[in-house]
Amino acid sequence: MDSRRPRDGRVLEELGTYDPMIKETDARAVLNGERVDYWLGVGAKPSDNVKVLIKKYGTGGTHLEQQKLAMERVKPKPRQELDRPSVAAEQADSPSNGEANDGPEQSPGEQQTPVEETVE
Repeated sequence: MDSRRPRDGRVLEELGTYDPMIKETDARAVLNGERVDYWLGVGAKPSDNVKVLIKKYGTGGTHLEQQKLAMERVKPKPRQELDRPSVAAEQADSPSNGEANDGPEQSPGEQQTPVEETVE
């Protein structure tokens, strides 16, 4: 944060993220260690809470191995394909009533009725 701006003001650079909703404690904080080191080197002063996160997850942090394992456990698993094709794909492959349907889709109970024009 820029000290010349209000508390919720413009961010100079985002150095990482923290998501308290993640169940794995060590996967909650993700920091860009190189940029954290740069800003500390030019005189940035982190808050007490951020100091703890930097000590754990910054460059040479005490919890880096645990964080790596936690990130592996949290990583979303690929979706498995269904055993049978979807119903929409089956309907698209087979035309209804043995004839091609080039018009708009209609439900089976719906029929088109011709509109009569009256000329006066």
